[in-house]
This record gives sequence, structure tokens and C-alpha cells, in this order.
Amino acid sequence: MSQGDKDKYTDKQKRKAEHIEEGYETRGVSHEEAERRAWATVNKQDGGGKKGGSGDSA
Repeated sequence: MSQGDKDKYTDKQKRKAEHIEEGYETRGVSHEEAERRAWATVNKQDGGGKKGGSGDSA
């Protein structure tokens, strides 16, 4: 990954981003731009990576 730590994302989110990225690259978008767009899409759809820590309320 070019930017950021993707450890907080679920395997499903990582697969989704990879699939979206491949779709953009098929349409002729550069790898870097396709990756950026894919993660932006995952963040918008799923609200980002896994939530955790002591500050969360259940």
C-alpha cells in the first residue's frame, strides 16, 4: 500500500478495495490513482477500518 497503515481493515474490506482497484485499472486509471480511489470508496461505504479501543461504547 502506498499510504497509511491498512492493518485496521478487515480482510473483507481489503478484498473489496483490491477488487475496486482492479476495476479502475481495467478502465485505464493509473495504479496509484486506482488504489487511492478504491480505499476512498471502502472508507465511504464502510466508515473506515475496524473500530476498537477503550473509548468505544457498546
